[in-house]
Amino acid sequence: MMDHLVAISIAVFLAAVLRGLTGFGFALAAVPAMSLFIPPAGAVAVAILLQCAVGLRDSLQMHHLVNRRALALMSLGALLGTPLGILALTRLSPDAMRVVLAVVVGLGLVALLAKITFPRGRAMAFGSGALAGLFSGLAAMPGPPAIAYFLGTQTPARETRASLMIFFFLTSLMALPGLAWAGELDQVALLRAAVALPALLIGSWAGGRAFAWLNEASYRTASIALLGVTAAVTAVRGIGGLL
Repeated sequence: MMDHLVAISIAVFLAAVLRGLTGFGFALAAVPAMSLFIPPAGAVAVAILLQCAVGLRDSLQMHHLVNRRALALMSLGALLGTPLGILALTRLSPDAMRVVLAVVVGLGLVALLAKITFPRGRAMAFGSGALAGLFSGLAAMPGPPAIAYFLGTQTPARETRASLMIFFFLTSLMALPGLAWAGELDQVALLRAAVALPALLIGSWAGGRAFAWLNEASYRTASIALLGVTAAVTAVRGIGGLL
């Protein structure tokens, strides 16, 4: 058990550096790494608990940087999209849906690379949130639509990073009832999250220090690169499962 706790803490630290740098990518990096040592469902539970814990701190520290209007609309959209994603997951092949998600992320990536600008209206924010909730329910991946929205609307890097951190905190809170219903929020998950919390805080601090050195162009490049990795990993997992 102690070896696993050390390994989990190392995985959380490395993922937290990425989170501190870009504002997203924590679960994308932490869950697969932790799954090398503990069951995937347990890794998801630890990641969700940690994001809930650190999100409380982020809400206090970054509330003045957040795009409140967009965040509120996206959160409402996520409330609608998450149960629809869970429903689709029970009816459709998870691997086939991963391929579909990878295609959707890829299209968004092409749009960002082509520097297509998205409108800032209510419909776009709500739709991005609903799509993020759908992605969350289907594959525990709320990030890509939210990232694409903020990058596509040319939102400043500091505002994007803060808004994404708070948005993922809110989507993590939405996921807690489902995890509790599935029996994943047990004493073991709470212990793992408690032990790894210092690693998350230190890693987020280190990533935040690195973010201070990035300009707008560098932040956009790093974010688009991570979106590309997300699409590729999701596609590989989906195609591998279908073959």
